[in-house]
Amino acid sequence: MMLFCSYCLSTGADILSLWVLFDRFQMIRGWTFSELAWVYGIVHMGFSLAETTARGFDDFDTMIKNGDFDRLLLRPLSPLLQLAVSRVEPMRLGRFVQGFCMLLWGLSSLPFSLSFFHLCLIIFSIVSTASLFFGLWILQATACFWFTEILEVFNIATFGGAQMGQFPITVYSRGMQWIFTILVPLSCVAYYPIASVLGKSTLPLSLACALPLAGFVFLWLSCQCWKVGVRRYSSTGS
Repeated sequence: MMLFCSYCLSTGADILSLWVLFDRFQMIRGWTFSELAWVYGIVHMGFSLAETTARGFDDFDTMIKNGDFDRLLLRPLSPLLQLAVSRVEPMRLGRFVQGFCMLLWGLSSLPFSLSFFHLCLIIFSIVSTASLFFGLWILQATACFWFTEILEVFNIATFGGAQMGQFPITVYSRGMQWIFTILVPLSCVAYYPIASVLGKSTLPLSLACALPLAGFVFLWLSCQCWKVGVRRYSSTGS
């Protein structure tokens, strides 16, 4: 419980920095603090769900170097599933609580009532965001089949993605927008659906609300890459 609370408080520094920023400028690219709380809450809640169950992939490079991955291959369960449950850290849900509080505050500050459609869209986006980040951790582990020192590179996409996802995608350069819309579709799972609901995007509402499907597609593609890595893996005993 102490670790949970400390993690919740440590990640709360993000909220403080955002508050200072909006206290100075009031709006960023047409977004108020309460409106951005929608996107912030969805990104951090989804990231927290993925981080809680995917940290086992952080140790995969060590498993490859020590030959411990061979033991997973000998068991009748999926190696991917075994890795996912090998290191579950409930304290990481502190970020989820933080994001949930921000989301509730953002919803209570908006000029319209929360409908069943909005609730479904929020849940859909959170699960899709979690799928996207989980897929990134799978890709991180997959890359270890070829490169054993890859953790810091993928931290740019995982932890860096969570940080950049708390701002409107339009504040970034064209290149960054392309990367986090096409290559790593973080803006598709959180920003565009909410922007469309709030009238801050020119995308049709039906298209914007379907974009979170990109998170599930990304997870599926990550699993296919994992299968390729497992097939080319050479056991330390071979």
